[in-house]
Amino acid sequence: MKRISWVLWLFLLFSAATSAQAETFRFVALGDLPYGSDETAGVKYRQLITQINALNPEFSIHVGDFKAGSAHCSDEEFERQRKHFDLFKGAVIYTPGDNDWTDCGRKSNGSYDPLERLDKLRAQFFKPDTSLGQAPLAVTAQARTMPQYSTYIENQRWQFASTLFTTVHIVGSDNRFAPNNADAEKEFLTRDQANIAWIKEAFRVAAGQKLQTLVFAFQADVIRGMSRSGTWAEKTGFHASIEQTLLPLAKDFKGSVLIVHGDSHNFEFDQAFLLNSQVLKNVYRLEVPGAKTTGAVSVTVDEGSVKPFSVEKISVP
Repeated sequence: MKRISWVLWLFLLFSAATSAQAETFRFVALGDLPYGSDETAGVKYRQLITQINALNPEFSIHVGDFKAGSAHCSDEEFERQRKHFDLFKGAVIYTPGDNDWTDCGRKSNGSYDPLERLDKLRAQFFKPDTSLGQAPLAVTAQARTMPQYSTYIENQRWQFASTLFTTVHIVGSDNRFAPNNADAEKEFLTRDQANIAWIKEAFRVAAGQKLQTLVFAFQADVIRGMSRSGTWAEKTGFHASIEQTLLPLAKDFKGSVLIVHGDSHNFEFDQAFLLNSQVLKNVYRLEVPGAKTTGAVSVTVDEGSVKPFSVEKISVP
């Protein structure tokens, strides 16, 4: 009887310690904003930022496309959007979208060199150790920790409470997968290898620290390319990074994973990811609203819950 009591006491002590480590906090996710002129879309976007500031989240994540696909990729546009990030009273972490650089070669975008615009993005929007915003967070950039991927300052990681957050440079338009364009294909393959290494590193860090909640953020709506069985064509921009890397690791993860993305502009929160025709019940998907809808999503993380993620839309009339 005494032995049973001793075992019970140890169990309660362990449970209390685990419960004490679990926290509840809130962050905001947004993307595909602003789309339109500064006089219209810009005004609404600044109103949205004011609403986000009033919520006082721990930080915000912008999942890319800070301009419409038809807008110019000028230095002036980049500077305008950089100043928007400066309006966030808290920290804001940004990951690039296709509108921000891969589509800049279009005539409607100003016929820029996409790689030159990517270099400009990296120099203007990213620091190796801190986020954007008026109260920046400390972050770890892939460029710092993996010398072989020293270019990828935009792939960042940070921990809040017992949750690990990771941004990955995966963009819409099939991740710039273009096998008929040698230069684009070379860039894609190199970035894909960096992304795969960064995803694997996130799971390694989470396992090493025994974390139970993981959040990944990128721009592309990879669901659009997924078959009903949960597969992607081998010749696609998401096959290696998502189907062969992120989802198998998420399936084996002893906790919950949230994938935040934009690209399709619809507010969605579900468990839409499949692997080998099986729903991944520990993997949640959040697609942020955007484009013609000026809005964001408040995400509450309850680390002690079986279902740790809950969401609420933030809208500007």
